[in-house]
Amino acid sequence: MSDRKRVLVCDDERQILRALKVILREAGYEVLESTTMEEALDVAAVRPPDAAILDLMLPDGSGVELCRRLREWSSMPILVLSAVGEEDSKVEALEAGADDYVTKPFGPRELVARLGAALRRADDVPGEPATDVDGLHVDFNARVVLRDGEEVHLTPIEFDLLRALVRHRGRLMTHRALLVEVWGPQYADDTQVLRAHIANLRRKIEPSGDTPRYIRTDPGVGYRFAP
Repeated sequence: MSDRKRVLVCDDERQILRALKVILREAGYEVLESTTMEEALDVAAVRPPDAAILDLMLPDGSGVELCRRLREWSSMPILVLSAVGEEDSKVEALEAGADDYVTKPFGPRELVARLGAALRRADDVPGEPATDVDGLHVDFNARVVLRDGEEVHLTPIEFDLLRALVRHRGRLMTHRALLVEVWGPQYADDTQVLRAHIANLRRKIEPSGDTPRYIRTDPGVGYRFAP
């Protein structure tokens, strides 16, 4: 049985699909290919992947909808491929649960590096204790989050973002500091990615109401986890 990570790739452009297959196989991954949203869902159901790379424009739907449907049952890392000018769709994909995006045309080394980083975040099991904050229980070791006793399902990137905020509890973390700690130095100026994931995280952990209980915003500067 192969111990290679399995990556679902969905793109209806055959040339790009072939290129992705070559790049990923040379990097040591097993590739599950698909050209439509429905085919991708079928393939993923039969052979659950460890990660997915999805084009935003598909013949029978969108990468945003595919991401949303995969997120109904999986927390695997998801990267979306976007063309220049698809800024709104890119943000939609991040809000639907995508972990990262790569802009076409993309460099093979960048793609493999981003995929590898996403998989490492998903596999990371740090030896840190659990903590309880005002009804929110965060188990760093098991990567489990409970709010008022109910489990909250976070994607790997959402968990890493929450962990960074909780570890610096009460202290202001600038956009740049959060981006570097969670995504890496190459993301230091990508505040759009950060805002999308903060919005997702808030939807999942914050009680209903106008004032956030846990994640406070310092407008234009950054975020802090409530002391």
